[in-house]
Amino acid sequence: MTDSIPEDCTVLVIGGGPAGSYAASVLAREGIDTVLLEADTFPRYHIGESLLPSMKYFLEYIDLYEKFDSHGFVHKNGATFKFNSKKPGFTDFLAAGGAGNHSWNVVRSEADHLLFKHAGESGAKVFDKTKVMSIEFQPQHKTANEVVRDAANDAGTPVSAAWSQKESGKSGSIRFQYLVDASGRAGLVSTKYAKSRKYNQGLKNIAFWGYWESAAIHGPGVGDPFFEAIQGRSRILCQRFSNLFLEIRQADCGYLDGSGWVWYIPLHNGTVSVGIVIRQHLVAPKKKATGSTSTSDFYNHVLFNEVPDIAKLLQNAHMKSTDLKTASDWSYYATDYASHRIRIAGDAGCFIDPLFSSGVHLALNSGLSAAITICASLRGNCSEKDAMAWHSQKVAEGYTRFLLVVTSSLEQIYGREQHILNQLDEPGFDNAFEHFKPGMPFIHSVLVTSPYNQD
Repeated sequence: MTDSIPEDCTVLVIGGGPAGSYAASVLAREGIDTVLLEADTFPRYHIGESLLPSMKYFLEYIDLYEKFDSHGFVHKNGATFKFNSKKPGFTDFLAAGGAGNHSWNVVRSEADHLLFKHAGESGAKVFDKTKVMSIEFQPQHKTANEVVRDAANDAGTPVSAAWSQKESGKSGSIRFQYLVDASGRAGLVSTKYAKSRKYNQGLKNIAFWGYWESAAIHGPGVGDPFFEAIQGRSRILCQRFSNLFLEIRQADCGYLDGSGWVWYIPLHNGTVSVGIVIRQHLVAPKKKATGSTSTSDFYNHVLFNEVPDIAKLLQNAHMKSTDLKTASDWSYYATDYASHRIRIAGDAGCFIDPLFSSGVHLALNSGLSAAITICASLRGNCSEKDAMAWHSQKVAEGYTRFLLVVTSSLEQIYGREQHILNQLDEPGFDNAFEHFKPGMPFIHSVLVTSPYNQD
């Protein structure tokens, strides 16, 4: 890490999370003078612990794979989903891509720190504990017939940023030619300047999560994550065989209530990340129905009464800390992900949902896109207009593909026993995942000819 922040650079990256660190690594490895400013102190906590197999290829591209793989993170060979009364469906990464097609469950503070440090080792000048306070713009020179694409273009071309270090009391400014906004959910450009952030009203959920010790593993010796739809509890007629006689009696039985789902992710530090995700408008009535007097009571009620498979895994476990974490209003996108000499990457631009672990994949994908389009523009391989359009489309396409996966899966959870992701004779959802596979080219042609497009 460099001692002092320079007064100018070619590319300024705001944010040292996966998107920013990855973009900085790629740019620096291309010999471009890159400075990264991160507001938090690394390593820092972050949620989003289950990664996808694409991570391997992103890491190989910047020569970080071996160090990352040897760190000790739990290998993730697939994931198990129980969204209805059928037997759980397993998505097998190794069967799909071979013996090396695993991913990881990670402690994000450690994983993100590896990426952050690698950006510095790749040649970028990286600084944590340094918050970008504002961006200065200059009017953009346009021809008389040129149409302004968005509000960020109205602001002009970014030329410098003011920064501040609370701990040291230092402040200053840095000039640059290109800007990558990877500032996370804060989304400096999209919220403060372009004002282009839009929220997905159909994905208004709230999450509560914590970390458990002495918890069992779903599929001993494997460590793959498990996702289970939430059940309600109701006095209904149940049938059971007892002593070879059919007995019909009143019982407290579970039913899929369509309110949400629970994640269960084993980590290499001996804990399991366990979180519940519930439709926001159902939280209050569910709390009332269960008689929960606090969020902690409600969290425990759901885990031990409404997700039977996960309840079994937790029967001998205890929470590491009573500090229950929560988040809401996380599903959003931007109308554009680029403007003149600006690239928006990672959570600064969009985020969908914790389901299917899309966050880090989208962050690295957009970080790479930001870096290569800046390189192309800077070197004259294409016009800046074409470069920014390519980046914006690339990010939007990745977002849309995952949005299809997530919304279809949530419809399965909400629709309970309806056949949304699986056909009548299919126990799991592998066929659907194959059709909706993120990263698949020409996804439109696949969807219009697939059985999932039929009425």
